[in-house]
Amino acid sequence: MNVIELKNLTKTYGKARGITNISFNVEEGEIFGFIGPNGAGKSTTIRTMLSLIYPTSGSAMIFGKDSVKYGPEIKKEIGYLPSEVFYYDNMKVKELLKYSASFYKKDCSKRITQLAEMLDLDLNKRIDDLSFGNKKKVGIVQGLLHEPKLIILDEPTSGLDPLMQQKFFELLKEENKKGTTILFSSHILSEVQKLCDRVAIIKEGELVNVEKISTLKENNHKRFKLESQTQVPHDYFKIKGVQNLEVNNHITSFLYSGNINMILQKLAQLELYNLWIEEPDLEEIFMHYYEKEN
Repeated sequence: MNVIELKNLTKTYGKARGITNISFNVEEGEIFGFIGPNGAGKSTTIRTMLSLIYPTSGSAMIFGKDSVKYGPEIKKEIGYLPSEVFYYDNMKVKELLKYSASFYKKDCSKRITQLAEMLDLDLNKRIDDLSFGNKKKVGIVQGLLHEPKLIILDEPTSGLDPLMQQKFFELLKEENKKGTTILFSSHILSEVQKLCDRVAIIKEGELVNVEKISTLKENNHKRFKLESQTQVPHDYFKIKGVQNLEVNNHITSFLYSGNINMILQKLAQLELYNLWIEEPDLEEIFMHYYEKEN
């Protein structure tokens, strides 16, 4: 079953760029990544999907219901963390979270305490006295306190230190084990790589591709780096499938996709001191997708 179904979701702002014909599905129990650089349209897609802003055309279904028509009903089962969080400064953290919990017809006090402990958040502090990272933690607790069926996170880790990011990822994995579906939006590919099964890539308001993380890595390039006795001529590796070629004295590096035997034949003719063959990281794969589109 699909928890989220977007069909040609479009939001236009006059001459300013919005999003155009965004279509993808998120399955129940999945951790789905949504990646693209800042300004690509991730937040606009999420806000339109949640009917916080209304689509110009196309549709968003959540739990099989139209998100505009059934907005209030659907939102009870969603935990949403926006990319930027703003609060009443003079409230205490526990007052704010108690107020947030009052919108749901269940006692969330035990859950709030558990989450605050896990994230090392002081519930007695005033919002005004919190750092950016601690305000982000308040947003995380606020999004998870009612144990929603669907969690939507927009750039959730900005402001969190590496140790806290790790705790946060563990928390998300725990929620996912309980059957919670997660949409994780980020411009940091290593995060998506750690967490997600599939990923939608967005660029300039348009969807580039939807891929399995495993496919992204398999169908793509290997990174070659070699140290040779003499400098390799620049045109030596001018063969199909070689990209990002760099020759720096005796060190040559490039990305390669294609028949591995072809490249091995070329390598066998060189006097090599050393050879490294590695999986490229998602950053490189991602840039490759963008270049391919261009």
